[in-house]
Amino acid sequence: MKNLKCIIVDDEPIAIEYLKDYVEQMPGLELVASVNRATKAYEILANEKVDLIFLDIQMPGLTGLDFIRTLPQKPAIILTTAYSEYALEGFNLDVNDYLLKPFSFERFAQAVLKVSKQFNQQHTPIEQENKRDFIFLKSGYKSIKVNITEITHVEGMKEYVVFYTLDGKKYIKNDRMKNVEELLSSHNFIRVHKSYLVSIDHISSFYGNTIEITNTQIPVGRVYKEELKKLFEG
Repeated sequence: MKNLKCIIVDDEPIAIEYLKDYVEQMPGLELVASVNRATKAYEILANEKVDLIFLDIQMPGLTGLDFIRTLPQKPAIILTTAYSEYALEGFNLDVNDYLLKPFSFERFAQAVLKVSKQFNQQHTPIEQENKRDFIFLKSGYKSIKVNITEITHVEGMKEYVVFYTLDGKKYIKNDRMKNVEELLSSHNFIRVHKSYLVSIDHISSFYGNTIEITNTQIPVGRVYKEELKKLFEG
């Protein structure tokens, strides 16, 4: 089982120090960096593979919640804050856990083990599936073998994703979009929106902020549009 690479983002030096101490005590964690501003985390994420962020909410400039909203691809996130009123908003942003300061090492360990369990459940099957040209997806009580070449696009729905196929069927998988993107990236799929992956092979047209696949219109997110234009313009 690999170590989770983590970063700490908090504007309080004391909070950073006790989080560093907790990370050192916790098996399975590797601290990549600690920063005192959310904006400083962008450079780290651009240059390092980060699995987990310990993120404060109330910081000067860009808040922790606003920082999450800017991320096209999110690592696991554990919020660390003194303000309980942001809990619901945090979970609506799909964070993995919420630690209310001051928190004990036991509560910290509980949150990390939760992330570690999710990480291993989600990544081990993906590594195996990447070697295949098919995946098994749920349809009612059955697991159906679906050829990846038959998948036109994938839509993210918080705790699960929906796979759409050429024959008009759809299948649900309990997974995160980040993991599905890793699985399908080697099969000519690209991210065009925070909620959509599409098969390049099945794109019929691209205009404005829209992609069309088998008469289905799919929105193109602003951060993905330039890369998509390069693809189409050669």
